[in-house]
Amino acid sequence: MWSTMQDFPLTITSIMRYGTEIFGRSAEVVTWTGGEPRRRSYAEVGERVARLAGALRGLGVDADQRVATFMWNNAEHLEAYLAVPSMGAVLHTLNLRLAADQIAYIADHAEDDVVIADASLIPLLAPVLPRMKTVRHVIVVGEGDTAPLAGAGKRLHDYETLLAAAPPAFDWPDIDERQAAAMCYTSGTTGNPKGVVYSHRSAYLHSMVVCTGNSAGLDARDRVLPVVPMFHANAWGLPYAALMAGASLVMPDRFLQAEPLARLIAAERPTVAGAVPTIWADLLRHHGEHGGDLSSLRLVKCGGSAVPESLMRAFDELGVPIIQAWGMTETSPLATVAHPPADATGEDAWRYRVTQGRIIAGLEVRIVGDDDRVLPRDGEAVGEVEIRGPWITGAYHRDEDPARFHDGWLRTGDVGTLTADGYLVLTDRAKDVIKSGGEWISSVELENHLMGHPDVIEAVVVGVPDDRWQERPLASVVLREGATATPAELKGYLAARVPKWQLPERWALIEEVPKTSVGKFNKRAVRGRYANGELDVVRVD
Repeated sequence: MWSTMQDFPLTITSIMRYGTEIFGRSAEVVTWTGGEPRRRSYAEVGERVARLAGALRGLGVDADQRVATFMWNNAEHLEAYLAVPSMGAVLHTLNLRLAADQIAYIADHAEDDVVIADASLIPLLAPVLPRMKTVRHVIVVGEGDTAPLAGAGKRLHDYETLLAAAPPAFDWPDIDERQAAAMCYTSGTTGNPKGVVYSHRSAYLHSMVVCTGNSAGLDARDRVLPVVPMFHANAWGLPYAALMAGASLVMPDRFLQAEPLARLIAAERPTVAGAVPTIWADLLRHHGEHGGDLSSLRLVKCGGSAVPESLMRAFDELGVPIIQAWGMTETSPLATVAHPPADATGEDAWRYRVTQGRIIAGLEVRIVGDDDRVLPRDGEAVGEVEIRGPWITGAYHRDEDPARFHDGWLRTGDVGTLTADGYLVLTDRAKDVIKSGGEWISSVELENHLMGHPDVIEAVVVGVPDDRWQERPLASVVLREGATATPAELKGYLAARVPKWQLPERWALIEEVPKTSVGKFNKRAVRGRYANGELDVVRVD
């Protein structure tokens, strides 16, 4: 027996129409400038989205060509987010923090046809543009010197000029919900980045789950601040979810440092925000030194790497709840969110908040052992995390990698445990687990404990070769300005929190932990610095 329900496609086009028409006058997108912000109602955004689609059609984008963006989080980037998929093309957000070689590789691998670039990023784009072989057009947003782009053999256009010449309406095509809507590439810390292609259906369903109470609980009263870049896993789905909920968007543009973010939050009063832990750690330090008003924030979603409990507790004291979430480019990215159960209060709730979170409805997660045996969901068995669901990738774009997929499940490369009530605890990345004398040591656990020390800003732990134990942990620590903690004192602090055999013997005090393009600790770089003798290592036995 079949249902009587209409077969109506789930598309970004419908999100765009709903948000810009139903909430056209009540919601807005605000772009921070460091001074007077730029404001556009959702109705104005809707008209500009139609003009952008018409302009792209005029440049020959008439099917599923890839339209790349090389932009900050701003209103124009949002317009591309909506126009490109809705016209049947594919949005490709280029990660501007990658090395030039990787950007060139990604643009060619995706076969980008058009690049929409922020004028402030011309110095970054110019050296790599001649190597983007498939790109025909470059559209520049904002004012800037385009001369560095002139010799690349591409046709240059001004964004506002194109929109002004385009018609104010567009005949949006019917789109199959399984059709490609957008694509992102992994950060590529090992090997070439891999392309993940999102469908209209996956983006729609992901947006719905972001709006649910077990995630961000968005509605039309909210003002959403995506600090997480729009080139990283679609800004965790926050732009599309905001349109779906009728929530306003507050865009930080290039102003991602603590001081301008603090002014932005105080002035524009966002209620929900999302960013990696390093952003919130910087903002916390700034608030401690200069004060500020963060009281508008009812929920901060934090992910990308493990969120230190000390950071969450510090923001709790300011009345700003940080909720940890977990996912990856391959999972669109939302997979788990660490809201505690309804009956957990006080210190009991913290047992859940320090996990990666509870599985979101629509997804299935399991833990698998070395022999591909599914392990029990008992919160104790440790294995690799595998996941499947309607917004989880089942392949990579033009890149067969069967080792990453197992019987219809995505192998995440993360190692952890899963409780009976669906809470995921990650102990490490598979490649970062420290195997010492046949036993596993979680680098993440050591890092989180160290970052709970009052003198420590950041700490990264990696496994390094050891003649006796195969591998042992090396702890590299960034101290607060004026702090006097020694490696011996830090080891003593750890000794009260982890078994003795897990304590690092090798310590290094460093100025900053190297980061990947999306703000995660770059442990590969730390291992390289150790191997090359670039760290001043102190041994504490």
